[in-house]
Amino acid sequence: MVRREALYMQHVLHVLLTGGKMHTIDDILALPEGERAELIDGEMFMMATPTRRHQKTVGWLHAMIFHHIMRKGGKCEVDVSPFAVFLKNDRWNYVEPDVIVTCNRDKLDDQGCHGAPDWVMEVLSPFSVVMDCRRKLEAYRSAGVREYWIIDPGRETVTIYDFEREEGEPKVYDFTEVIRSEIVEDLELDFAQLQEYLR
Repeated sequence: MVRREALYMQHVLHVLLTGGKMHTIDDILALPEGERAELIDGEMFMMATPTRRHQKTVGWLHAMIFHHIMRKGGKCEVDVSPFAVFLKNDRWNYVEPDVIVTCNRDKLDDQGCHGAPDWVMEVLSPFSVVMDCRRKLEAYRSAGVREYWIIDPGRETVTIYDFEREEGEPKVYDFTEVIRSEIVEDLELDFAQLQEYLR
């Protein structure tokens, strides 16, 4: 909590010193139709249109996790972008992750997810590297996300941050491996299937 507050105050100070504006969720809601953006500690980042490869990856992830949860009768819910996540339940943080899994359904309503999902997956694109690997990494960690996966279809790698266990270095896998999540019971994702699907 202390680290999150320190980072937030550091950002506020930066905004004030540079003459910038602290954006809120109201600014997101006021965007013209068709435009999408995310907020991290009051800084707005416009979102680019995803590529077909990106969307195929997102669709595969959602399908695999959804069907597993349905078969097992699990309590978690999987959602796919565009889906609103009010990450810190405040006015200055709003994201639309590619895929999220939320096990506490009290956080979910028709508007989106209020608070941190348990598991967040972002599919890397050339234009999203800094956002996904730096800004969102810290935002998800400080908000209380338990697991964060960065899937890179270009390099065919999956980088996993296990925030719940506070493991130092992330684990990196490639698309030839079967990867297990700690969030959804008995879920194993065979990324060789995704590799084949993307060809």
